[in-house]
Amino acid sequence: MAFINMKHREVQAKIVYYGPGRGGKTTNLEYIYQQFRDRIPSEMVSIKTHGDRTLFFDFMPFDVGKIRGYDVRIQLYTVPGQAKYDATRRLVLKGVDGIVFVADSLAVQRERNIESFQNMLDHLAGHKKSIQDIAFVIQYNKRDLENQGIPMLSIEQLDADLNPRKNIPTFPASALKGINVVVTLKKIIAMTMTNLNRSLT
Repeated sequence: MAFINMKHREVQAKIVYYGPGRGGKTTNLEYIYQQFRDRIPSEMVSIKTHGDRTLFFDFMPFDVGKIRGYDVRIQLYTVPGQAKYDATRRLVLKGVDGIVFVADSLAVQRERNIESFQNMLDHLAGHKKSIQDIAFVIQYNKRDLENQGIPMLSIEQLDADLNPRKNIPTFPASALKGINVVVTLKKIIAMTMTNLNRSLT
């Protein structure tokens, strides 16, 4: 649930990039941080964990209007994807308003995608939420590797595993090259704003 900062007349919303380890969550946020540095009023906080990192920074999005006359500040987070950081993932999801699930398109990562997705659903349930309650999109990352002879999951297979009803917005992307990173961000912000407007007015 978004936090209303009366002193600074801001609505603070929380968006989390979730997914398996080394799937591209951190690369997404690093790209956003580099591209929109002028819209980011704080330094990026990086909490190092073995083989992965949790990132956090505030983001002041363009042209999203106001809610109840208040400016909107988006807090962007990643979570560590490795199994041993389960408690951290659960904590980061507390109070979440929107989630980007970053799936790894490599064929060898299929089971990890599915496990991470279920892990996310379990943690949301622990906070008495579901993906129907919040803004939610899926990004199919690493599509730039399709032409390099590396076994990849097809979009159809990824949909079958993670979005069988095809009712969730999905974006083929390359976080490394910046392909559809901003499009994904804009969509999750737009959906989050719609939900906040509905719940706060």
